[in-house]
Amino acid sequence: MSQKEHDGSSTVSRRIRNCGLLPIVRFGQIDQAEKIAEALHAAGVDIIEFPMTSRYALKAVEKVTDIFGDAIIVGAGTVLDSETARACILAGARFIVSPAIRPDVIRMCKRYSTVVCPGALTPTEVLFAWESGADFVKIFPCGDVGGVPYIRSLKMPYPHIEMIPVGGVALENAADFIRAGCAALGVGAGLLSNKTAEPLNYEDITGKASQFMEIIQKARPTSRE
Repeated sequence: MSQKEHDGSSTVSRRIRNCGLLPIVRFGQIDQAEKIAEALHAAGVDIIEFPMTSRYALKAVEKVTDIFGDAIIVGAGTVLDSETARACILAGARFIVSPAIRPDVIRMCKRYSTVVCPGALTPTEVLFAWESGADFVKIFPCGDVGGVPYIRSLKMPYPHIEMIPVGGVALENAADFIRAGCAALGVGAGLLSNKTAEPLNYEDITGKASQFMEIIQKARPTSRE
């Protein structure tokens, strides 16, 4: 078995695929992180990503990991360098997401046997990310370059590459993204307001997450025929 095959069959990779929803969670106060995680878990979501652009993101990775253990796979997003990647992994992150291809980040993740999802956009970047050791490739910013049709175009030459679109993913097009061959969907604003100062409606988060989960599960048989 090759290293790529080994990484692709890891527990974390399987759980990301099985869940199909990768919530990108930004928050204003640290106590919100735990409550958001609870709201998502109530909808059957066992994956969560905390972008490092949030002030308390690293602390949230550690806190949610401690509270939920293996019930929720916690990851870190917007990781731009190997030092940050290592800090996140040591805090408990089990997958690392970046908006760009950072070979040093990929190497660090491989050193710690951690799932890595670098960001790419063009066909050349997507292939380079995959061949560099990516477990998934984040297609970003997907919505700005065509959304679902763009994913279909990428999947034609790269049916073997596991893609996660980020940007422009909503309830209205979630099924189409899955049918186009996406491994999972990265969703931020579609689940939570980007205005972190606003009070959060946790029941609304659970409701939207439940809708995404239902849509993803219903769309999958069609995409795998």
